[in-house]
Amino acid sequence: MRRLRARVRAGETLLGGLLRMPGEMLVELSGVAGLDYVVIDCEHGPADLVHLQHHIVAAEARGLDVLVRVAPDDPDLVLRVLDLGAAGIIVPHVDTAGDARRAVAAAHYPPLGGRGFATYSRAGRYGSATIKGHLAEAAETTLVVVMLESPAGCANAAEILAVEGVDAVMPGPADLSVAMGLTGGPSEPAVREAIQAVRAAAAAAGRAQMTIVGGAPQAAAAPPGLIVYNLAHVLLTTFRGLNVR
Repeated sequence: MRRLRARVRAGETLLGGLLRMPGEMLVELSGVAGLDYVVIDCEHGPADLVHLQHHIVAAEARGLDVLVRVAPDDPDLVLRVLDLGAAGIIVPHVDTAGDARRAVAAAHYPPLGGRGFATYSRAGRYGSATIKGHLAEAAETTLVVVMLESPAGCANAAEILAVEGVDAVMPGPADLSVAMGLTGGPSEPAVREAIQAVRAAAAAAGRAQMTIVGGAPQAAAAPPGLIVYNLAHVLLTTFRGLNVR
């Protein structure tokens, strides 16, 4: 059974790697290195479901759970990635409580949501799961992370995080910076201030936080919760360090 949501709720700090497909080797390396989960980015990368299944299988073979960053407000994609066995979703560009409720509804079966039901999917063990058992497992293990990436989203953080079924929040510093008309990303004081406000709202609501980082020093300084390494950044920094000419 997927354990990521239970570990998040227990207050563990968990380390993951963000990658885009194709990247089965990076998935396996993440497991060999002892990370806890991987994030497969289907917003800024390919969303091919056949390849996604291969990546989820590779992750599970190494003891990793998989979160998938989906496109904004795309319940059909949410249904499919969860049917393939993903442990949860990361939903970008959540600006209002209504956006958050739609994300939860796409990810969960009734009564909390409206996800289409089937047990013959990979998540339902190809029909071997009972209806009762599959409903119970999905309700217990499906993780929903919302991304706040605009001034409006950050301003509405308290209302968004009060939505039942939202498990964690991830501020998006790059999009937030651009939305503010700034080009410095997380180094901009206004961006840092907005992110701190989101973190305070998450702490007040009892929701976990997800932080994207580019290396171990940033990870050490991040707040407890879900910490995810941007593997493209990590690899590029490493490769540049190899260029000693």
